[in-house]
Amino acid sequence: MTKVLSAVAWPYANGPRHIGHVAGFGVPSDVFSRYMRMAGHDVLMVSGTDEHGTPILVAADKEGVSARELADRNNRFIVEDLHALGLSYDLFTRTTTPNHYAVAQEMFTTVHRNGYLIEQTTRGAVSPSTGRTLPDRYIEGTCPICGYDGARGDQCDNCGNQLDPTDLIESHSKINGETPEFVETQHFFLDLPALAKALGEWLDDREATGTWRPNVIRFSQNILEDIRPRAMTRDLDWGIPVPLEGWRDQPTKRLYVWFDAVIGYLSASIEWARRQGDPERWRDWWNDPEALSYYFMGKDNIVFHSQIWPAELLAYDGRGSRGGEPGKYGALNLPTEVVSSEFLTMEGKQFSSSRGVVIYVRDVLSRYQADALRYFICAAGPENQDSDFTWAEFVRRTNSELVAGWGNLVNRTATMIHKNFGEIPAAGELTEGDEALLSDVRTAFDTVGGLIARHRQKAAIGEVMRVIGEANKYVTDEAPWTLKAPEQRARLGTVLHVLAQAVSDCNTLIAPFLPHSANAVHLVIGGDGEFVPMPRIDEVDDLDGGPGYPVITGDYSTTPAWESRPVKVGAPIGKPTPVFTKLDHAIVDEELARLTQEAG
Repeated sequence: MTKVLSAVAWPYANGPRHIGHVAGFGVPSDVFSRYMRMAGHDVLMVSGTDEHGTPILVAADKEGVSARELADRNNRFIVEDLHALGLSYDLFTRTTTPNHYAVAQEMFTTVHRNGYLIEQTTRGAVSPSTGRTLPDRYIEGTCPICGYDGARGDQCDNCGNQLDPTDLIESHSKINGETPEFVETQHFFLDLPALAKALGEWLDDREATGTWRPNVIRFSQNILEDIRPRAMTRDLDWGIPVPLEGWRDQPTKRLYVWFDAVIGYLSASIEWARRQGDPERWRDWWNDPEALSYYFMGKDNIVFHSQIWPAELLAYDGRGSRGGEPGKYGALNLPTEVVSSEFLTMEGKQFSSSRGVVIYVRDVLSRYQADALRYFICAAGPENQDSDFTWAEFVRRTNSELVAGWGNLVNRTATMIHKNFGEIPAAGELTEGDEALLSDVRTAFDTVGGLIARHRQKAAIGEVMRVIGEANKYVTDEAPWTLKAPEQRARLGTVLHVLAQAVSDCNTLIAPFLPHSANAVHLVIGGDGEFVPMPRIDEVDDLDGGPGYPVITGDYSTTPAWESRPVKVGAPIGKPTPVFTKLDHAIVDEELARLTQEAG
């Protein structure tokens, strides 16, 4: 049994999350984590809301509330939405806890003690109208290297080069369009050049495994070519105080949100262990060199997970050119793989909350089944290239694949068993066709499992749907409804037994992708209780005396094994109701009209 850390990108708490967000970090990480648990591994899946930084302040000012009030509200929204989507976090927490502050400050002081945080005078971007610091990502302009006119103040997504806001040509604020002012300010910089050799060796080692997606490893190696020190503190009053003498009490100096946010993977693991009553248990995933760790995000966050976070870990461990010793957390594991998805667009346009080109997770789940959205993301999402969400395609896939394919197989199998036997019948002698279907389904466990383990979820769910198609073809070929004569009853029982077994195994195969419906199908075909464990929301007290907050957690110890299990002969089968809801094509026009209305 391998220890597997599933480290899921932290959704930013300046507003509710849209479906593009969960297509990148949410559903892919849950499919992987659920499968790895079923395959017998000890999975720790952690994340939380990222709640510091200027954008929170900007959004709070706009609404006339405090940053904390805004973070509290959006934290709860996001928790509720991700729970409703069925994401099986062991702990989904937040970055405004004293626990997270303590872990981030320990990381900072050790990295500083090891010599990888250097103090420099720099020019910081400030909003002329508010006097507030502008984060790098909120400054746009033309890239001085490739000429791309949508480059950000931290990197150019077109050529992949790391940038500073002062590098941009004709820079402007994304918040209000004004030209930023640049003023001298003192900050701590992470000495990335002193860590470049160690970073390069780590990336070369990762490339040698052949497991990383090509776009991720290439991008990660390219940004090493222009590596430079990077500011890890900010002029800001909303964030984690700098834990050094002369800095700790400065009201406008805080840790950079991207320094503290990625530390959340560690702090959430520590919080989870503390809540388990075993405060050192997190070390099984972080200190054991045999443990594996997978980081899930959209492609705009690659640089922070394949450069900044590994650099922080290397610096904490003392593994750069300056040497050093690990702090109290010991030598921490670097990522096994950075699993980055591409972008999801909507009706051919980039998601934009400000322009109304958006559909929030909450809105989708209020009108449609969670597994319909999960299915679309798994089958047509931005796994290795940008993809487009359209309402017409959502309706088509729901109706023709979920309803007419999988749902139809489940419904007619259960209906025929209920009508003819009332329970799962015993099998008689199996024909070549019976054996072929059962073998095809059993073989799919290795195929589908191997694809999920390699983060090829589109191919994996495609294989499940292929097997479901073979089962539907078996129904057509065997035509059990024609087996009406008394002497054919044994054969009818055998066919329906084979179908029940195929449905049961297909339900196991599809469970990581569609957990809600997996539980429903389990009941339809004679099971009882919950087939796959689901997450829950707990209202918890802060461990260190701060205000309480909601978390997503769960008990996943009853996760079924990734294997075929014989159906129980004699299990009663009632008259089924459809597992999936067929969608009226009229909703396409309704949703497009709603989108147009929201866009103004």
